[in-house]
Amino acid sequence: MWGNVQCCLVVVLILSVDWTVGIKDQDHDQDHSADHHQHLHHGKDAAHPHQNGEYKPCHKLSPHNADFAFSLYKKLASHPDTQGKNIFFSPLSISMALSMLALGAKGDTHSQIFSTLDYSTLTADQVNEGYEHLLHMLDHSQDALLLEIGGAAAVQKGFKPEDKFLKDIHHFYKGEAFSVDFSTPEVAVQEFNKLIAKKTKDMITDMVKSLDAATVMMLINYMYFKGKWQEAFKVEDTSKGDFNVDENTTVSVDMMNRNGEYDFYYDQGNFTSVTMLPYNGNVSMMIVLPDQGKMEELEKHISHQCTLDLYMPKFSVSASSCLGDTLKEMGMVDAFSDSADFSGISKGAKLAVSEVLHKAVLSVDEQGTQAAAATTIEIMLMSALPFKTEVNRPFLVFIVEKNIRSILRKNLPSSLFTLSTYPLAWG
Repeated sequence: MWGNVQCCLVVVLILSVDWTVGIKDQDHDQDHSADHHQHLHHGKDAAHPHQNGEYKPCHKLSPHNADFAFSLYKKLASHPDTQGKNIFFSPLSISMALSMLALGAKGDTHSQIFSTLDYSTLTADQVNEGYEHLLHMLDHSQDALLLEIGGAAAVQKGFKPEDKFLKDIHHFYKGEAFSVDFSTPEVAVQEFNKLIAKKTKDMITDMVKSLDAATVMMLINYMYFKGKWQEAFKVEDTSKGDFNVDENTTVSVDMMNRNGEYDFYYDQGNFTSVTMLPYNGNVSMMIVLPDQGKMEELEKHISHQCTLDLYMPKFSVSASSCLGDTLKEMGMVDAFSDSADFSGISKGAKLAVSEVLHKAVLSVDEQGTQAAAATTIEIMLMSALPFKTEVNRPFLVFIVEKNIRSILRKNLPSSLFTLSTYPLAWG
């Protein structure tokens, strides 16, 4: 009935925090450095803290990160300015960057950040240790595929943040601190773009366009993913095909094709089919294809194996977002105002966030998928803050660990990338 699956437009690319569960235990037997054995407080010969289900702190984050991903997606999709435009972002990158910021936040400022991220029921220790565990587990996962995540804190020369803030960023988020002279913005912009380009394998080369000379700190999160299909599409089988953008618009695209065994599911309640495309390793792409005309309904509520004659587009897309106003609408208000309390960053200076920028890039072809994202948070002295007013059919894609338990909204994994796009750049 569903053998000829023609995949279309709105894409969500998600990687689960849970995907680390499938990593083989023998990975832990590889030689570790002395520093690595101190990570997560376990010794060289001690059992890994996540074995036997004893300690899986990163799993606590999964449902909360999923809720944040959908909340942010719906908020961005509802903005009039985004109608008919690409919406592409990495919820996990944004969550990690804001969690880094929360290390230095106190009082209502901290509460609002955690509420926006759906972390209100978690303690700061649970959040920080969850990300520490996630990043630790990723160190074991790079043989079959490549996934790199990390952070940085760029500090104005002469500005002295609290030692604990910088140590916590390094310990929990792999964030390296370095000095920058923000008083020469053009030079600082070049430094940041060079760093981000290096960490994203040149997929993101122009993240930062300009900086205010009054900036005293910038927090950076970056991630890079590259996975090869377990069974690649043959280039010679790629041909032109019609893609239905909407009821009135059809465009010609490069449509990849492969006939093979795939895990395939159909959810009658949500009018949706789901196809799993495995990469080498424990990660798969999940294609969620709503029935004709049911994309909006699925967005609001967001098995078996068979042989499919699968058609899916070959495409690439890139999008940038200024998230300040959106985060305010989601409840993170004080961080951007004179009510901000970042005394965990500096007790002697009144600080506030001036901007949160995000950029994500995705490329899907016959061989596999390559994606990258970066998030930057600019922090300024409060006295320097300017007055600023900034006024074929959709489908979803998730990259998930193979053992994912459910695709129901409340059980979705944490998102690495989320894309809702109108005019895709087809490659």
